[in-house]
Amino acid sequence: MQKLIKAITIFIILTATNLFAKEEDKNIKLIDIAGKQRMLSQRIAKDYLYLHKNIATRKTEKELQVSIKEFFKSHKILVNAIKNEEIKNLLDFVELSSNDFNQTIHKSFSLDNAQLILDLSESMLEGSQYIVNSIKHTCRKERSKIIDIAGKQRMLAQRIAKYYIAYQTGIRDENTVRSMKQSIIDFNNNLNILLRSKENTPAIQKKIDGVNTLWKIVHKFYKDIEKGGLPLIVFNTTDKITKKMNEITQLYLMIQK
Repeated sequence: MQKLIKAITIFIILTATNLFAKEEDKNIKLIDIAGKQRMLSQRIAKDYLYLHKNIATRKTEKELQVSIKEFFKSHKILVNAIKNEEIKNLLDFVELSSNDFNQTIHKSFSLDNAQLILDLSESMLEGSQYIVNSIKHTCRKERSKIIDIAGKQRMLAQRIAKYYIAYQTGIRDENTVRSMKQSIIDFNNNLNILLRSKENTPAIQKKIDGVNTLWKIVHKFYKDIEKGGLPLIVFNTTDKITKKMNEITQLYLMIQK
């Protein structure tokens, strides 16, 4: 009888552990999806501003359309997967902001509309970040932290480009310059964390070292926001960094299983 009870107990523990692991794996994937929404909110705004500055028009227009579709597709995934009422309410708010966002980018360009795009992108970013933070509480701290940091680098690269082109477009208030320079600081700090992470496999380390090499060269261009004159370099290099950081984030997701 005791052997049977012991066997049942072990079975229950193993089953519970397996269920917890599956739930955590699902939530980790949701962190990545919500984290990528942060990046898309910044990329869409950046593309809108670049498009109306007639810079890399064909590439920018294609990227803008793809990013909008991806944002709404990922939003549906989050809505269907998340059951927490507080987060669902926030998702409703993000959806309202994204609808306003989508309508505004199709209107005739003006500085007022450009400022509205910037404001809406900030609301969408804040909402997406809150969702990431809420889901992180359901996962082991170290497991979710490294994925969040790597994923955030995707967003910061696009955010840098967004504020760089916003300044060149004519939105030259103190907030534009401050936000741009703070994004550079945040990216650099996060990169240093990733470079030293104990989670790094040889493949991850090689990719992060590659980002670091590129960053050392190009971040000096980004700092001269007031000087301007390098919008195409900023566009291409921040896109390249975003792509590389997305690859790194996916590698972290794989080793966390």
